[in-house]
Amino acid sequence: MTQQLRNAVAQEEGHAAPAIAALAAGIGGVVLGIGAANDSGVTAVIGGIVLGVGILAFSLADHIMVDYGMYDRLEKLEGKEKSKD
Repeated sequence: MTQQLRNAVAQEEGHAAPAIAALAAGIGGVVLGIGAANDSGVTAVIGGIVLGVGILAFSLADHIMVDYGMYDRLEKLEGKEKSKD
């Protein structure tokens, strides 16, 4: 199963990594809800942290995996050169 997941991430055109991060955020939200319902502060805090990190990871992965490629293609179409700093 893990090998199939790795292959999907490696072969996907940029949407698998954000989906995995969104899945982690969803799991964190569920754990947060379970912790709140059971009056377990530790579980709620862990769920909140996983939820927050998952949301940040989704945003970052989406930006890196999807936006960078799109901007590269747009710059090539416009004929802009990359700066060489």
